[in-house]
Amino acid sequence: MVRKAQIKDAKYIHGLINSYAQRDIMMPRSLNEIYENIRDFWVAFNEKNKNIHGCAALHIVGWNDLAEIKSLAVEKKQQKKGIGSQLIEALLDEARGLQVKDVFALSYKPKFFKKFGFRVISKSKLPHKVWAECCNCPKFPDCGEIALIKRIT
Repeated sequence: MVRKAQIKDAKYIHGLINSYAQRDIMMPRSLNEIYENIRDFWVAFNEKNKNIHGCAALHIVGWNDLAEIKSLAVEKKQQKKGIGSQLIEALLDEARGLQVKDVFALSYKPKFFKKFGFRVISKSKLPHKVWAECCNCPKFPDCGEIALIKRIT
């Protein structure tokens, strides 16, 4: 089951995202950044024990009718159970509700996003504002992530 993240989830989200960052497959996030952007996040949790098993964020990018899916992470033991798909569907539903025109993602796993109708595009087609975070990444400018986009409305 998925729901919007709450303040109490911030430390868990931080730990999950940074466990991926330690493996060099996701950009690290500070705890402060998670708190400041908690409204962007969704979490997947087990209804019985209320444990959180995954997270993802939908971040609105400026005034271009554009949003980014960020920080999609699922606990290793919980992968291949549809949790990532549930999170993506929740984010896409939220984007529709907000009347976002396009949603994009930067990913090392483009095949996953293609299942939801995303298509690969050149990074140069994205607005420069998108790259503000990338400048802080040690892999910039050649991280190897693939840009994908999906038309929503």
